[in-house]
Amino acid sequence: MIITSLTVDRIPDLEKLLALGEPHIRLRGSSDYWLYATLFANTCPLAIVNGQVVGSVIAFRSQVDPSEIYLQDVMTHPSHRRQGVTRALVKEVQGQGALWGCRRLYLTSEPDNGAAHRAWLALGFTNLPGDAVEQGVSVAHDYKGPGKHRSVYERQLEP
Repeated sequence: MIITSLTVDRIPDLEKLLALGEPHIRLRGSSDYWLYATLFANTCPLAIVNGQVVGSVIAFRSQVDPSEIYLQDVMTHPSHRRQGVTRALVKEVQGQGALWGCRRLYLTSEPDNGAAHRAWLALGFTNLPGDAVEQGVSVAHDYKGPGKHRSVYERQLEP
């Protein structure tokens, strides 16, 4: 497995991969992915196996609090799950965060995505306390706007 930054020529492959994540991942426009590849490539790694994109993370360093990196879309091809792909991608983002002196990785997930909940806990993330607990998952109501409840996860980085 090769971990490399998102590039413009890999956008079509990325879009095909992310489409497999629906409904939990919402595809964006090609111009958004161009932006990620052009301006945020250091925190948008891809996992490549036999020339195919099998995993991706779209993440951004906060401009409001530069010590934080938000992981937006994380996807591993179904045929490559439980093979360390997500772990390697998150490690890549964490390494970039360490170079920048970041202290925190965080992300949100839909509360009913039990597979994601288990994966984030296994990767050392903590499900932050929210407004309620649903099916054993802490949920912050209206986190991403009215009616958009999310489970919030974080992982502290060593200085």
